[in-house]
Order: sequence, then C-alpha cells, then structure tokens
Amino acid sequence: MKWFVGLGNPGREYKDTRHNVGFMALDRFAEEWNLTFKESKCKGWIAEGLVEGQKVCLLKPATFMNLSGEAVRAFLQFYKANLDDMVVIYDDLDTEVGRMRLRYQGSAGGHNGIKSIIQHAGTQTFNRIRIGISRPQPGRSVVDYVLGEFSKEERKLLPEVLDKTGEAMIYSLGHTFEQTMAKFNS
Repeated sequence: MKWFVGLGNPGREYKDTRHNVGFMALDRFAEEWNLTFKESKCKGWIAEGLVEGQKVCLLKPATFMNLSGEAVRAFLQFYKANLDDMVVIYDDLDTEVGRMRLRYQGSAGGHNGIKSIIQHAGTQTFNRIRIGISRPQPGRSVVDYVLGEFSKEERKLLPEVLDKTGEAMIYSLGHTFEQTMAKFNS
C-alpha cells in the first residue's frame, strides 16, 4: 500500500493558506479518483481506495502542522505501514510558486511539520514532494506569510502544480521514487 501525507492545518481559517498546499494536493487527488476523506483513529482524515489497481491511502493530519508526526506515527502503527511507501506533500519556501521538487531525504529545513515527522519516524529518509510557495518579501514575517492566502496571481499557478503533483503521485505507484524524481525534477 502506498500512502501519501499532505501537510496542513485543520480549520476553515487555514483552508486556502500557503501552509495548506499539502492538503490542497490531496483534496484534488481525492476528487479526481473519487476518494472520500473520513475521520480516523490516526489523528487525521483518511481517504483510501484503488488507484491504477493499487491500494492507496491519503492522510491529512488533524494535529496542526507542528504535530504532524503524531498522525504519521499513529498511521504507521495502526496500519502496520512501511515508511518506504510514504510520500509527504508539503509547502516549501525555497521553491518558486507553481513549481515542485521531489527528494527522498534531508533535514527539515525549518519546516515544523517535517521536523515533527522526522522526530516521530526516527529518520530523515522518507519521500517528499515539496510544492513551492516562494519566500516572502524582505522584512515580512515568515509565519504571517505561510499562514496567509495565495495572491490572485499565485492562485492562477496552483491548478497546474497540483495536477503535476497528482501525476507524480500516480507515477510513483508503478515506479521507484528515484525514477519519479528523475522524471518530475527535470
């Protein structure tokens, strides 16, 4: 079973913020594949079903961003899941809006959701799709920026990058993550 974790914050006030682009990617994927999110015992919402003939689980932690690792650990334990089959999808300040980058290991880079997952998973080695949100203008608070909504111009770029994220998710079902990185990081 492949499982995808989209990072974000629960609640209507966070729905369209830059920090919730991981949730946005999973929502778009779930809609495309007719999967429905339900509250679960894994401290989040889960949608599961068959995609391209393979069982897939989507997890949106309900723990708020800084505690995302709690939901990942609960999922690992409840489903007896394999960390190698997990792909985490989240916002990245160091990637331009409208772009995505894939990687399979590394530090949290200041991202508290990733920091929590590293802490609870006990490793920095797991598959990641980073969706670009760009950096704020100098002097602007990073916290206010990531918890702010995309500008009108940025929103125009979202559908394409969310679709591309979905394509990478599907491709990863039948290929190694290294192959997926080679195809989608070019």
